[in-house]
Amino acid sequence: MPQTNIMALNKHANPVIAAVMFIFMFSYAAAYDPLDPNGNITIKWDVISWTPDGYVAVVTMTNFQMYRHIMSPGWTLGWVWAKKEVIWSMVGAQATEQGDCSKFTSSIPHCCKRNPTIVDLLPGVPYNQQIANCCKGGVVSSWGQDPSAAVSSFQVSVGRSGTSNKTVKLPKNFTLTGPGPGYTCSQAKIVPSTVFMSPDGRRKTHAWMTWNVTCTYSQLLVSQYPKCCVSFSSFYNSTITPCPTCACGCQDKTTCVE
Repeated sequence: MPQTNIMALNKHANPVIAAVMFIFMFSYAAAYDPLDPNGNITIKWDVISWTPDGYVAVVTMTNFQMYRHIMSPGWTLGWVWAKKEVIWSMVGAQATEQGDCSKFTSSIPHCCKRNPTIVDLLPGVPYNQQIANCCKGGVVSSWGQDPSAAVSSFQVSVGRSGTSNKTVKLPKNFTLTGPGPGYTCSQAKIVPSTVFMSPDGRRKTHAWMTWNVTCTYSQLLVSQYPKCCVSFSSFYNSTITPCPTCACGCQDKTTCVE
């Protein structure tokens, strides 16, 4: 290939390569915390029993982040059902909306929404509404601060679902939010069944089925546009643009620098 053609090719290829690298780095940074690169919140579903039209599962949220805890008003967990599942009942948490349950005439489900939103119960709820590690108003400690308080759990009874390992369809499109930055969640993945130890340590039992969802910290879910503070100045400029003046993500605002 002639030298001039090679130079022309490189001239056009470099901007493309740079753009691809920028997109890659931007996407990677969206779900990456440089202060805790291995930290995550793992949401585990353990099916502990089958019912005539579904299953009962214990959902355990463990905050493996070393420094970032979830403060009040706590976590909010959401997902989308794979089929037409409903939530018959919950212990230790509740759906924020019941949804349209008009098709049910006798027993009314706790939630009929295809995309339920779940929150933790507040401290002090009646004992029959509690489960271990529940009812803290969604407040979860970081693993580095207090591992014993870095767990939040609730129990959910699911209906209109599969009734065996082969027929159950996993929920999808999980979301996890809190009072601070949001998280990017993976799709549910079947993992080896959880092993439970009896209180006396003499007997082991297994969950019928277990799946995990991993949520990682995402800086870009806080808002649609990244927020930044920039000070514009130079050696020949007698004035300095202070940081309160917006420089990005502030279109149509009076403080926007154009």
